[in-house]
Amino acid sequence: MDRNNSTAWGLFNGVLAGALWGMVFLAPALTTAFSPLQLAVGRYLLYGAVALVLLLPLWPALREQVDRRAWIALAGLSLLGNLVYFVFLAMAVHWAGGAAAALIVGMVPVLVAVFDARRPGVLPLRWLAPALGLCVAGTVLVAWAALANPAGHGGAAGNAVVPVGQRLLGLACALAALLSWTAYSIANVVWMRRYPVISGHGWSLLTGVATGGIALLLLPLALWLGPQGQAPAQWLHFAGICALLAIGASVLGNACWNRATRSLPLSLGGQLIVFETLFALLYGFVWQQRWPGLLEGLAVLLLVGGVVLAARAHTRWEQRRG
Repeated sequence: MDRNNSTAWGLFNGVLAGALWGMVFLAPALTTAFSPLQLAVGRYLLYGAVALVLLLPLWPALREQVDRRAWIALAGLSLLGNLVYFVFLAMAVHWAGGAAAALIVGMVPVLVAVFDARRPGVLPLRWLAPALGLCVAGTVLVAWAALANPAGHGGAAGNAVVPVGQRLLGLACALAALLSWTAYSIANVVWMRRYPVISGHGWSLLTGVATGGIALLLLPLALWLGPQGQAPAQWLHFAGICALLAIGASVLGNACWNRATRSLPLSLGGQLIVFETLFALLYGFVWQQRWPGLLEGLAVLLLVGGVVLAARAHTRWEQRRG
């Protein structure tokens, strides 16, 4: 595959991953009878089971490629980018609504690009400055629009007034999730490149099996600490949401993202995470049955503009390097 086709393939998979991942921002609002830890454990138990079934036909070819060091790395990545991130994200959505979600996904490209720009021979940070500026501005506008509204704004609280202290606690959870996801984004690319013989799909399934194993260990704790007395219908609804997240967001979304990061430079791949924000906003507006406000509309334009500028910056940089 030539460079242009590889970039187009990477961009397509990055956007598709954002569309699939955007679903997770509605899940906490749809499962208010369960705790964030229960939702995380339920989602990743199913993710692990599905990943194990899909991995079995590939295991004979992967057996010799996955050593002890790889399993340790997969376990760490599973904790960092799946369980820890999702628990903090769910708490942020419960307590801070859309502002926290926008902050999480909006600032990841900034941190990833800053980290990548420190390496020699890659796109300098000054070339990315206009794109990053648009992403930051868009994130600020989304957060401003959500924090200016004292209602739940799409979180678990619905349209109820959320106390300032609770929104601040949700913001702290959002920041924790931001740090977790940024570290995962960087570490996942590093470890995938150390095992180039493993496909993006295979790496995603291995991550799923590792995550499922950890979720199984956490199951007793989640049941003990979480709410009790849910009706059978609530459990059935909960299982359906977990299944949707496990197959759509985890298996398919992660596979798309791994294909994207293999095909794109790290800093450009980081920019594509804003599509998770855009799809999360879209799903939220559909759920709330409303159009975006002026600030939200401007934020969408800024975030998309940031991705376009980043892609053009990488094209010019590659042409300059020959």
